[in-house]
Amino acid sequence: MKIGQVAHEAGVSVDTVRFYERRGIVPAARRRPSGYRVFDAAAVERIRMAKSLQELGFTLDEIVDALSAHDRGGATCDSERWRLEAVVERIDARIAELTRARRGAAETLRDCRAGRCRLAYPHAD
Repeated sequence: MKIGQVAHEAGVSVDTVRFYERRGIVPAARRRPSGYRVFDAAAVERIRMAKSLQELGFTLDEIVDALSAHDRGGATCDSERWRLEAVVERIDARIAELTRARRGAAETLRDCRAGRCRLAYPHAD
């Protein structure tokens, strides 16, 4: 498959396919004498898997590591569960951080509506 076809079937841009190839998410494509990349059909599934892991909250480095573990064989739910647990912990920490930020912003908004705006600086005369 040419790179454009891989991109189309995987639902990504050609640049994303190239980026994933550079990062090792997709194995390096063979090159035709013309220089065009030729991928096998497995590249599409690999990109789809990477995208689904990204949507779950995995970082690019975590995706590369998870796919490498899969490639080495022996990856099971039991051996890989820790990866998803780490993602859930990171998301929970981010939610807590956003909850604190929202609470502070809402408090500041209430104060502003009550005439005690923390965003207005007194003018120096």
